[in-house]
Amino acid sequence: MKRVDDFRLRFGKKELVPIVIGGMGVDISTAELALEAARLGGVGHISDAMVNTVADRRFNAKFVKDKLKQYKFNVANTDKSMVKFDLDQLVEATKMHVGRTMEAKRGDGLIFVNCMEKLTMNAPRETLRVRMHAALDAGIDGITLAAGLHLGSFALIEDHPRFRDAKLGIIVSSLRALQLFLRKTARTNRLPDYVVVEGPLAGGHLGFGMDWADYDLSTIVTEIQRFLLAEKLDIPLIPAGGVFTGSDAVAFLEKGAAAVQVATRFTVARECGLPEDVQQKYFLASEDQIEVNQISPTGYPMRMLSNSPAIGDGIRPNCEAYGYLLDSNGCCSYITAYNREVEANPGVKRLSVKDKTCLCTQMRNFDLWTCGHNTYRLKDTTRKLDDGSYQLLSAEHIFRDYQFSTDNVIALPE
Repeated sequence: MKRVDDFRLRFGKKELVPIVIGGMGVDISTAELALEAARLGGVGHISDAMVNTVADRRFNAKFVKDKLKQYKFNVANTDKSMVKFDLDQLVEATKMHVGRTMEAKRGDGLIFVNCMEKLTMNAPRETLRVRMHAALDAGIDGITLAAGLHLGSFALIEDHPRFRDAKLGIIVSSLRALQLFLRKTARTNRLPDYVVVEGPLAGGHLGFGMDWADYDLSTIVTEIQRFLLAEKLDIPLIPAGGVFTGSDAVAFLEKGAAAVQVATRFTVARECGLPEDVQQKYFLASEDQIEVNQISPTGYPMRMLSNSPAIGDGIRPNCEAYGYLLDSNGCCSYITAYNREVEANPGVKRLSVKDKTCLCTQMRNFDLWTCGHNTYRLKDTTRKLDDGSYQLLSAEHIFRDYQFSTDNVIALPE
């Protein structure tokens, strides 16, 4: 029987273990997790989601405090159009997070940054350009374009000296999305170095509607493979979403995939950024607690645990401190929903907003427990301790299990 280690992800002459740890935002995919993937010869992701907040937490910066101080006068105002990010601070925060990660890198693997188009930050084009340029300046090995079609993203960085040097990839969930991207970026004369094909069982935001269950990752991958073959395009494909065992990975690799992207099993790694009490919630999750809903202000459906404290919470919008989902007009669908409930419930101190959530605050507080479909299987990857809790795993243990396991067997920790 073949193992993942029998295959290699190739970028030119560079060969890697074909395991990519996906980008989980707001420092759930920590630098430590990405560094382990690189040390072990694969690819790890960090995320630039709420990078100012991450820099404050990691490096004792004061970006959030300074932003709140500047706009505190506007906290009670329903109009958030004036709440802007300082682009110089955004550059500084990105270079801190990316630069220090790259300085610590060891091993033959690579570290990419996951860059979400839907982090519009009240200036979508400007902030996206700044984030990508700063990451390239800081030495990141590659950028994975996520949470959006990114039709103009290549154009935003084609003037950067590393535009043709760094690895650039895109996450898609359909052939149509890939075709649109390739058509819109053709004038840059630059193909993506890889394409992550994310299926309907992935965690967090999904590239599908609420009919996600009608789709199948293997079918989408095959459709894209046929298109690339017909167009004579040699672009590595990396399936993602629901790849829970090494055998799941091998099934895609044997059919021509260049690598697989995995994330759910690493949510319970010691190197993961989730607090340990939240990781225990993931272990305890049952299949019926995993839901896809539409509470994200981004407009994308989102998979999460149904007992997440964020669901139905009515916290006041914290755009003056955060504001990562404000569109170019200073609007966010959570603000609209919150203001509706304020008007409908005058004098009520603790509101409940059912249809949307304040994604910035809830993710920052680790109260929105986004997850992959197979999260309910995590308890089967470890041992239950005498106190009823579950043993956390090392990133190396999980990585090696993917790399060397066969017959859908998952190695338990000692």
